[in-house]
Amino acid sequence: MAIIGTGNIGCDLLLKVMASPHLRCDSFAGRRVSSPGIELADSRGIPTTAGGIDAVAELADRIDVVFDATSAQDAVHNWNILEGLGIPVIDLTPSHLGKFCVPALNLEECLTEQNVSMVTCGGQAAVPIARCFSDASDGLGYLEIATASSSASVGPATRANIDEYAFTTQHATHEFCRVDTAKTILVINPAEPGMVMRNTIAVPASENVDMEALRVSVDNMEKRINSYVPGYRVVVPPVATGDRIMVTIEVEGLGDWLPRYAGNLDVITCAAVAVAEGRAEARR
Repeated sequence: MAIIGTGNIGCDLLLKVMASPHLRCDSFAGRRVSSPGIELADSRGIPTTAGGIDAVAELADRIDVVFDATSAQDAVHNWNILEGLGIPVIDLTPSHLGKFCVPALNLEECLTEQNVSMVTCGGQAAVPIARCFSDASDGLGYLEIATASSSASVGPATRANIDEYAFTTQHATHEFCRVDTAKTILVINPAEPGMVMRNTIAVPASENVDMEALRVSVDNMEKRINSYVPGYRVVVPPVATGDRIMVTIEVEGLGDWLPRYAGNLDVITCAAVAVAEGRAEARR
């Protein structure tokens, strides 16, 4: 496989791919020869290139899948090339070019898709819990997702895609849940030392939610996500607090590329690796 994009997400993804017994990275592609990501890959003996997507396209006959860790805008350009070559893409940008994938919700449906969209980091963490709210009700009028990530873990590409992040996360919430209106809020937390990624999912107290069913559903969903994101945990179980019903989760990273507070990297890179490993298993 190949990885396009040598920023924070690309570097964290590379280290997780290297730890996988089922995957091998044959090309780590960026645009700057001296970038920290290229230097990391060079130090680990991974083939690198500053030729970006064009260099990866030249390896088409050797690549089973491409991870796109660039930006929503670049992902459009990359897909225009890779689609014609027939190369499957696991897209970690919020471009929403392919089928939405949150492994805890629809992994099996995505294993044969040529373009799999990993939604967003907040979507990977919070949409499964939003689904729990939906399943514990007869349908929701309003649901809100508030995500806070450490500033040091939010790179330039992510900052340039804030609008796409909010739109894509909300779109995925509608696709996976029965909710009339969904709202997404992203807080880039400048605190030092960095704070662990935290997500709060809430609905108005007026929504008809079966609290016991919600508790059981959230508990099961936490276990399911833990199977591929080890640092995922519920820190505030379902609770009614006056005007709303809420659940809060944290994602602590493995500390592969950035410190452990950067769970926003781990939740999407672990999900992408789960898809690639699922594809590899399905081909056996």
